[in-house]
Amino acid sequence: MAKGPILFDLEEDSAPRPSVSDAPMVVDDIAQDAPKGQAMQIAARLAARKPSFLMRLFWALAAILVGAFISLAAWTFITDLMVRYPLIGTVMSVLMAAFLLVLTLVALRELAAFGRLGRLDGLRHTATQALAHDDLAAAREATDGLVRLYKGREDTRWGRERLAELRVDQLDAAGLLAVAEREVLAPLDLAAQREVEAAARQVATVTALVPLALADVAAALTSNLRMIRRIAEVYGGRSGFFGSWRLTRAVLSHLVATGAVAVGDDMLEPILGGSLLGKLSRRFGEGLVNGALTARVGVAAMEVCRPLPFAAGRRPTVRNIIKASLGGLFGKADKES
Repeated sequence: MAKGPILFDLEEDSAPRPSVSDAPMVVDDIAQDAPKGQAMQIAARLAARKPSFLMRLFWALAAILVGAFISLAAWTFITDLMVRYPLIGTVMSVLMAAFLLVLTLVALRELAAFGRLGRLDGLRHTATQALAHDDLAAAREATDGLVRLYKGREDTRWGRERLAELRVDQLDAAGLLAVAEREVLAPLDLAAQREVEAAARQVATVTALVPLALADVAAALTSNLRMIRRIAEVYGGRSGFFGSWRLTRAVLSHLVATGAVAVGDDMLEPILGGSLLGKLSRRFGEGLVNGALTARVGVAAMEVCRPLPFAAGRRPTVRNIIKASLGGLFGKADKES
């Protein structure tokens, strides 16, 4: 028997040897099974989905027909009562008139809410143009509008007085708007950030503790609606039902279009550190990711509702909000894991 190494000659016409680059990619099961925040992504797509022209036409015609049927039925009902039972017919007529009056007041309130949101948009646009062109006159116009907007609010009185004292020393648009941000909007920014933290904590808790199907989606959608409405109220743009829904659609449509309603473990890395998210229970991980996405929605809502654009260094970061709102939840999760 031969001793030593044995050499095999490969013929030139033999099949090519396999290459390392042709090997299939190894799939990381932990990363693949990591939480993706499905509740927030579904809620965002549902709120941001724009109905087609055919569906809008359908609902408009349905509302007109239903309104016409109800009006005719009510008119016939009241006229018959007036003929048969005059006293009861009179009472029903008064009740119907009161209902129509309340309905008109509700419609006027909704229109006023749209007007307040439009006023915030106008101030933000004026301030943005002032910063872009270094226009001191436009900056003064924006600050005057800001003072008028918060004239009746006691929580901004000190800031408005400080702005009146310091504005005369500002000789450029950026400096004047920075003073307005620091003196008037800083307390409002803090209050809005607290609303975002509370909403993120609520969404994370409900997702982690409620096992019912679609309950986390409903909780995420309602919590985000409430959060955006309260942020608008903090900045002076108190909105009604339709105004809140329109504002929510505007915020979530922007996030969906830019891909911001997508998961990233990097959002939770400052809290969780490394791959700890994959080691948590999937339900708790989903709660943390949904809370983080809610914080991202809240920051976008602050940018939309704020009467002045954020200056450099004053924009709240999503990571800081996540640390403040989900830090306690993470501490519990770390002990369990």
